[in-house]
Amino acid sequence: MQKRKEFFFNRELSWIEFNRRVLEEAQDITNPLLERVKFLSIFSNNLDEFFMIRVSGLKRQIVSDVNELSVDGMSAQEQITEIWNKLVPLVDEQYKTFNEVITPQLRENNINIFKYDELIESDKLAVNEYFDKELFPILTPLAIDNVHPFPNLVNRSLALAIILDDPTTDENEEKVCVIQIPSNIPRFYKINTLEGYQYISTEEIIRANVNKLFPGMHSTDCFSFRITRNADLELEEEEADDLLKLIEEEVKKRRLGILIRLEVDKKMPDKLLNFLVNLLKVKEYEIYKMDGLMNLADLMELYKIDLRNLKYEGFTPRISSYFREAEDDFFKAISQRDILLHHPFYSFSSVSEFVAQAAEDPNVYAIKLTLYRTSGDSPIIKSLIEAAENGKQVTAVVELKARFDEENNIIWARALEKAGVHVVYGLVGLKTHCKLALVVRKEEGGMRRYLHMGTGNYNPATSKIYTDFGLFTCNESFGKDASNLFNYLTGYSKQLNFEKFIVAPVFLRKKLLSLIDKEIASHKEYGNGRIIVKNNALMDNDIILKLYEASKAGVKIDMIVRGICSLKPNIEGLSENIMVQSIVGRFLEHSRAYYFNNNGNSSVYLGSADWMERNFDRRVEVLFPIEDKGIKEDIIEILELYLSDNVKSRVLLPDGSYIRKRRNASDQKINIQEYFLKKVKSKHEKEIKEEVRKKVMEHDALKIKIYD
Repeated sequence: MQKRKEFFFNRELSWIEFNRRVLEEAQDITNPLLERVKFLSIFSNNLDEFFMIRVSGLKRQIVSDVNELSVDGMSAQEQITEIWNKLVPLVDEQYKTFNEVITPQLRENNINIFKYDELIESDKLAVNEYFDKELFPILTPLAIDNVHPFPNLVNRSLALAIILDDPTTDENEEKVCVIQIPSNIPRFYKINTLEGYQYISTEEIIRANVNKLFPGMHSTDCFSFRITRNADLELEEEEADDLLKLIEEEVKKRRLGILIRLEVDKKMPDKLLNFLVNLLKVKEYEIYKMDGLMNLADLMELYKIDLRNLKYEGFTPRISSYFREAEDDFFKAISQRDILLHHPFYSFSSVSEFVAQAAEDPNVYAIKLTLYRTSGDSPIIKSLIEAAENGKQVTAVVELKARFDEENNIIWARALEKAGVHVVYGLVGLKTHCKLALVVRKEEGGMRRYLHMGTGNYNPATSKIYTDFGLFTCNESFGKDASNLFNYLTGYSKQLNFEKFIVAPVFLRKKLLSLIDKEIASHKEYGNGRIIVKNNALMDNDIILKLYEASKAGVKIDMIVRGICSLKPNIEGLSENIMVQSIVGRFLEHSRAYYFNNNGNSSVYLGSADWMERNFDRRVEVLFPIEDKGIKEDIIEILELYLSDNVKSRVLLPDGSYIRKRRNASDQKINIQEYFLKKVKSKHEKEIKEEVRKKVMEHDALKIKIYD
């Protein structure tokens, strides 16, 4: 099928629609109050990343005079203008939600962010003392005049522009001074009152005490502003002698990259705004006016307040009964069957424990693992270090180029190297994004390979809030493929053929196109073609055109795409058999699963790859087939259940907007994430009761035997 620009949605505008769905969760009154605060924070943090990476890329195109058009035919300048047109009202909506809805409800629950003038005298004294002792010594006022150029403010730092008047002169000349608020101090100061949670922002404290910084001068006004800079690393890997040092240097440069966005207080007078705009050389479409507290991403501090009645009901991730039945001997459990985990409903601690047991087991000779993102207190890192200290061969493929985790990964890479782990940084020009842990263990029949593969990172922190799939197996073919893949990543192997794995950038796109072709052929013969896709993004042009082809042939295609989707669904003669929905809820939907009916002889794949050009061409990715019949049926059931969600699901329309899935008054409400929580809890309770019953019976049988 020939590619035409009207076949595709714009990537950047599709992302904005995703972030709109995040904002809708902040506006959803059925969500607990502090959860709504969290979604406001996520909305702002998402926007920061969007500007630092996507908008900065468009600006670089403009500056470099690159005339490359987007897939839907827009120039870089047209896209930036349209982004501004879409985001200005969306940001206004965010602030209206915070100011007029969330803030009053926080106050009803005795959570306040005060203005200085709202404080009682005793609290003002405490705040002033905090300024004198803690803030005054570290603040640096920076004058702006012919001698002092505008300071090079750090990316995403909050700053104050202060207008000063010199009362000793007759001239009516105002001066401007800037203070960058250090990022290593708390954004909110907690006022020590006896009741509730009372806060005041750091900038409000500085504003109230600002004259102390300028003896002999008088501050006439003070306004917040914030700049966002380009944060995308520009690497010349082929020319680098040391990739670790190269990335360290680039991360430092990120703090002072080119300016992409200027956020200002909506009340800032035009004279001061024009002063900043001229000095910073900002375009109109780079200015965003905020109606109140700057940088709402910092509201995540409020979310940490321990008020359980204002948050989702707590839950404890479950441990698979297969591990309990094997008395937590992971190798015994995995040797008996493949085991599927659906996180966060089933605990990620099982993955950490698998690596921990491998580190301690004297029969384990080697551990190999990919690390894309991990947490600061990761037990997996500790286990790899322990394994190396125990004399095992340990290899970690650490992706230094994992965006915004470069510094963390550098720290862990050095710690692992120091302990004797073989640390490899993957392949030049590619990011290693696949999720694999391989353990080689000596047993009676020889060396046996145990494997964990997943759709998400080896990150205990995000595993509690991301939905992902993980599979444990000792399938021999999978083990061979894993060994060959690690050799491809660590050595000079030119391995291209894998028995079970579908690997990018080798064959992934080609294999997926062939699977869709196979479904088209099956539908033409049997009339029951069906494809279900669940991932985070759909952008690859070749895949989209092939899906259109399948739709025109009559194949029913259901897609659960959380974020960006460039495919246009439900267009007559093109995609009337394609339905796209997005689920944004309590957990971040992160799992990738692909189902092809094939007339009942179905194929199901899990893996690390979304359907994007970067995943197919510039990353090492793995999709793996599910061969266990029971697990395959479980995954198909899970996918069908996701499609049934009518609470947190939005449906993509042909014009690029999303609407909540319609339901009749008689329809049962299905919030699929809550359904999975309840289902796993109920199943776990039944399993525990059955285990107790068996132990009681065994105990009774033993007593009878002793009595006899």
